[in-house]
Amino acid sequence: MEQRANLPWYRRLHWQIFVAMGLGIVAGLIGGEALVPKVAWIGTLFLKLLKMIIVPLVLTSIVSGVASVGSGRDLGRLFGKTMGYYVMTSALAALTGLLLVNLIKPGVGANLGGVEQAEMPELASKTPIDLVLDLVPENVVRAAADGDMLPIIVFCILLGATIAALPKAPQRTLIDFFSAAFQAIMLLTRGIMRFLPIGVFAMITKVVGSSGVEAFQALGLYMLTIALGLLVHLFVTLPLVLRFLGGIPPAIHFRNMVEPLAMAFSTSSSAATLPVTINAVENKVGVSNKVSSFVLPMGATVNMDGTALYECAGVIFISQVLGAQLGFTEQLIVVATALLASIGAAAVPSAGLVIIFIVLEAVNLRGPEVDAIVLTMLAIDRPLDMARTAVNVFSDSCGAAIIARSEGETEVDARVVA
Repeated sequence: MEQRANLPWYRRLHWQIFVAMGLGIVAGLIGGEALVPKVAWIGTLFLKLLKMIIVPLVLTSIVSGVASVGSGRDLGRLFGKTMGYYVMTSALAALTGLLLVNLIKPGVGANLGGVEQAEMPELASKTPIDLVLDLVPENVVRAAADGDMLPIIVFCILLGATIAALPKAPQRTLIDFFSAAFQAIMLLTRGIMRFLPIGVFAMITKVVGSSGVEAFQALGLYMLTIALGLLVHLFVTLPLVLRFLGGIPPAIHFRNMVEPLAMAFSTSSSAATLPVTINAVENKVGVSNKVSSFVLPMGATVNMDGTALYECAGVIFISQVLGAQLGFTEQLIVVATALLASIGAAAVPSAGLVIIFIVLEAVNLRGPEVDAIVLTMLAIDRPLDMARTAVNVFSDSCGAAIIARSEGETEVDARVVA
């Protein structure tokens, strides 16, 4: 793990990020929409730098990690632990959202009149068979160019397992090649991360400068309900899971994950944050590349705790606004559908809100009134999306740490790395 404890506070990246976020809020409030075009391009450029390395990072990390794990029983064990953790935490998040929205009832008596409606992004409806077929890419190069991460991950797992089954000589050659390529990509990542505070400043300034207040006033109680649910999952549920499943001190893990959390909140993208997450989980948390290269790319694609919570609470909120009573069975259907729908949420902007239609259909909530409410909710989705992404990324990191401990890596989160 990295050791930078001797650096003065102002040279530590997490403090630079906090300062950049504060300056971005001030600049956005003072400059308003007039300032947005002048700084937005900086944030866009920084995001493009990060997205530039996502596909080679996923390719090299998963192939080298899976090849090192080996094929057969070892790979199956790691996959089982990873998916078991993701399903468990997403279910806990969805149930948290369900409990809070039933207790607070933000939709009862809500007046949504006069709130500006935003344009809904397009989303093609897919059957379960379509989702299974989408796991296998017809053209890996095209999938990489389109940023379609789930089939890329499947291909990399299969390639890594195949390399592990080769005779020793070609196996060693290919493992060394992908491991060296992964090290080169991580070195490039650390170089890009030096500009992280500048990118965070630009992105926060853009969000604050372009956000209105009308939608926030009309949907204030709903926003508070979602925010409370995300905070409970982030600061109560996941730390308890860390402590009891991994024997890991939550305070140490939080401090080692400050940079990815700030990056996730600023970008609203688990995929764009992935290089920063891998860097922190390996060099600060102390998880081996064998575990992190398998758990984290998969988590950035399929582990959406915050999204599951958001969709579950959002559907109940809509039913409350409409005066429709959802019984116990219907609410269980909402939870189950939210879990399944959240798996496909990563590829679409504001996807947690867009694919809420899948969950609404499961309980027969449809029609122009429902569409109007969802469009209204989209007007305040950006800050909630930022918070959801931070929760998703932290859950991924917790999973990597817990699974690493279960694999015998005793030095995970043994200390805080500055």
